Amino acid sequence: MGFYSEHLFPPLLDWATRPFYRDRQRLIARAHGRVLEIGAGSGANLPLYGPQATEVHALEPDPALMRRARGPARDGDAPHRFRLVRGDAQRLPYPDGHFDTVVACLVLCTIADADRAAREMRRVLADDGELLILEHVLAERPGAQRWQRRLNPLWHRLACGCQLTRATDTTLAEAGFDLTGVRRFRHRKVPGFIGDMLEGSATVRIP
Repeated sequence: MGFYSEHLFPPLLDWATRPFYRDRQRLIARAHGRVLEIGAGSGANLPLYGPQATEVHALEPDPALMRRARGPARDGDAPHRFRLVRGDAQRLPYPDGHFDTVVACLVLCTIADADRAAREMRRVLADDGELLILEHVLAERPGAQRWQRRLNPLWHRLACGCQLTRATDTTLAEAGFDLTGVRRFRHRKVPGFIGDMLEGSATVRIP
């Protein structure tokens, strides 16, 4: 762990995700039953879970971010619901169909093998469960795509692995998710190179 990633990046991440607060609030309110949040970071979403989320597993690989998540987990409503888990989304430590809800909120852009993580999320999600997603994605406009690809090498280093060029909708569809309940839009509160978003509820596509 370097000084930047351990001490500077966590508060920077909290600041950078503030424009998404309303979107996160709307999304997390839909979580229910046994929940897995992938890449829970500093725990910013933990206070947003309603009482219908009866058990929340907050998975995070970074120890510095996990330490920051202890406060929100301890201080929120019904803290016994929250379980902080050090783990990797590419190898989830859970059995098949274990969760009613899986949450992926501004995280699939940073996972090294997003395809594998998507398949793992599908594996641990119950057939009647839902994947709640809020992610920035590769733009549809050719000009915006060119800027994303130019900026991506620098952004990748500054944002501790975040990629601007992920086609996350394709990744999720190929992993077996039905994206009918997911909308694509341009977020007006963030810079254009990171403003193309997916938001909504994906379900398991049954063969």
